[in-house]
Amino acid sequence: MLAFAPIAGPALAQGKPATYVGKAVRIGHGTAHTVVRSDAAGKAAAIGVVFTPGMLDGLPKAAKGRDPDFPYVLPMPAKGPRTVVDHVVINWESAGHPPPHVYDVPHFDFHFYLVSRAAQMKVAFKDENASGDPSQQPPSELMPAGYILPPGTAVSQMGVHAIDPASPEFHGKPFTATFIYGYYDKQQTFIEPMVTLAYLKSKPSFSAPVAQPGAYTKPGAYPSAYSVKYDAARKVYEVTLEQLK
Repeated sequence: MLAFAPIAGPALAQGKPATYVGKAVRIGHGTAHTVVRSDAAGKAAAIGVVFTPGMLDGLPKAAKGRDPDFPYVLPMPAKGPRTVVDHVVINWESAGHPPPHVYDVPHFDFHFYLVSRAAQMKVAFKDENASGDPSQQPPSELMPAGYILPPGTAVSQMGVHAIDPASPEFHGKPFTATFIYGYYDKQQTFIEPMVTLAYLKSKPSFSAPVAQPGAYTKPGAYPSAYSVKYDAARKVYEVTLEQLK
């Protein structure tokens, strides 16, 4: 049995919020890295990806007939409080992806994976419509209210993608930023803000609540909000999972 010495009140008061940084990865003409921000008690308060403006320039383009998706793996910080996120993959979707007239514009998929990289790479489907199969439909308590998991969203080495049909991009509004939940074999495997290249270049200051499911496959604190912001003082962008609960 482990024994813990009591901590006096004044010791707790000395704690300060901190930021823990992951190893930077080169993307385009810039870099990106993960961050975990803790509160004064040392608990994780936010999980994010910070990147320089150069990441939006010099990005690769797929040759005709080749996969337009370019993935970049970002490790989590080696120090600091542990979170539900194992690693992050930024997918540069140089030509967008289905459905047409919704997500078929150049954008970034920020995949915050809840599973290991090895488990992620084992995800496999016969075709993209496997997401509509009953074998991939998660229990209702693992899906946020209003989200659906339609056919056409299964991607090997990712998972199936649950969308919110009430999102503006499904009602005639231009796609700028949105929030996706990912699954595999009926288990949650990632959470994913998606942001267009054009919206990032506008240097936004955006935040929105996140619909949370009734339960999670992996115990821990999850975001109830997310943000996409440009910090002019620091000259960096940050896509952040916030208000962890």
